[in-house]
Amino acid sequence: MKIVFLVIGKTSERYLSEGMAQFEGRLKHYLPYETVVVPDVKGGGKRPAEALKELEYEAFQKHFQPGDWIVLLDEKGKRHNSRGFAQQLQKWMNAGPKRLVFVVGGAFGFSPGMYEKANGMLSMSEMTTSHQLIRIVFLEQLYRAFTILNNEPYHND
Repeated sequence: MKIVFLVIGKTSERYLSEGMAQFEGRLKHYLPYETVVVPDVKGGGKRPAEALKELEYEAFQKHFQPGDWIVLLDEKGKRHNSRGFAQQLQKWMNAGPKRLVFVVGGAFGFSPGMYEKANGMLSMSEMTTSHQLIRIVFLEQLYRAFTILNNEPYHND
């Protein structure tokens, strides 16, 4: 099984890219891992939010494969503490997908079609968070979940 982190748009701040790289390297210790950056929609800033979400959905579609288990990082998703997320991660992996794909959408969220395609939704917080900043927060929590599942000394209760 492979973990794929699918995000839209480049990470614009160097400190975020460096932090992501740190946790991406750590995750590869546990299983195959890949971050896929979907290019921003051209002229996206001039489009209505609903139209932009549809175009982003079309762009994401090109990166999905049969057998993917798709989890949207979305404010309407289920919230977990770190141990709860580790347990949920284990359940998703036990379901036997070829790839477990976590998706971060653009600034306006996801289109209705994307919600229909998803197998699950995960909320990182009730607070609104930049779709760039959430990348490093999620990767740290994903790494933390693997250390919990492997009884490694990273997480403290």
